[in-house]
Amino acid sequence: MKVLHIINSMATGGAEKLLHDAIPALNKSGVTTDLLLLNGTSQPFLKALQEHNDFNIYTLTKGSVYNPLLIIKIIPFLRKYDIAHVHLFPALYFVVFAKLVSFSRIKLLYTEHSTSNKRRNNTIFKLFDRFVYRRYEYIVTISTEVKLLLKKHLGKTQVQFRTINNGVAIDFFANTLKSKRTDFGISNDTKIIIHVARFTHQKDQDTLIRSVSYIQGPVVLLLVGEGYTKPKMEELVETLDLKDKVQFLGVRTDVASLLSMADVAVLSSNHEGLSLSSLEAMASGTPLVASNVTGLKNLVHGAGVLFQHKDEIDLANKVTKLLANPSYYTETVKTGLKRVSKFTLEEMIVSHINLYEEVCLEKN
Repeated sequence: MKVLHIINSMATGGAEKLLHDAIPALNKSGVTTDLLLLNGTSQPFLKALQEHNDFNIYTLTKGSVYNPLLIIKIIPFLRKYDIAHVHLFPALYFVVFAKLVSFSRIKLLYTEHSTSNKRRNNTIFKLFDRFVYRRYEYIVTISTEVKLLLKKHLGKTQVQFRTINNGVAIDFFANTLKSKRTDFGISNDTKIIIHVARFTHQKDQDTLIRSVSYIQGPVVLLLVGEGYTKPKMEELVETLDLKDKVQFLGVRTDVASLLSMADVAVLSSNHEGLSLSSLEAMASGTPLVASNVTGLKNLVHGAGVLFQHKDEIDLANKVTKLLANPSYYTETVKTGLKRVSKFTLEEMIVSHINLYEEVCLEKN
């Protein structure tokens, strides 16, 4: 059984982090699993994968992932594998078109990673989506919420779904040594708030930054990630005179150590699928405060703290209460650890292997 995962790039994001964790684990489990990138520009996740010697990584370009000529470049790879497992748009479309024009018999799987995207508000793209999604043997959804919202978007389109929750290496996050506060110039009496996500409108770092002024006591906010909204967030920090309270750390490979060092993790997103950042925070024993939105509210309710979407005052109050109440803090850590125990990397890998075997049996 040979599986090829296909994704736009290995830039920082949840889908990319999933492949960073899953591909080595799948190979270790005996499934020959390789990676095809539409854009092979060097990224930390890609560099980490390149350190492994037991699977192949192919790249098609270092230019735009939206170049339709990539469809032709994908075709030869479809002849070498039993299954192509695809992630994100436009790879979603390009792989289907490559299979259609090449008459390949490869089986296609697609993982839906989010509860929302811009295509769902566009009538033309909605029609294209309904054509494309039904060309996949299965649509893997990372949560029940993702499945229900995608079903609504696709209407009566005949599609087979399989929900496989994201998972994290719990022992790794639980046992990772903390980063040193002194490396960041942070004193022992200052509380650390951390946010791990790419800089996009979806992640809404804006609300989190604005909340810092209202949090009681000395705090420092660490923002981990890169993205197109970062310059605007840097301007906002300057405007609010928060340069001594907010640090931009860029893309990091030591997220587990940073989470372990932090006092509180925050996700202020407008929507999520099943956030790996949330699970990683819980696994690190760091209490999570998250926006009360689709993709977060069900995961965090009863295992963390929810704040009203885009309400920086409510966010600040929730963080302040958490930091000021030791028993509440400890209980939140415990409930987070209990919740994340249901989302293990090992279980996620087994579920994927079972699906691959099922698809290969159908093929034969």
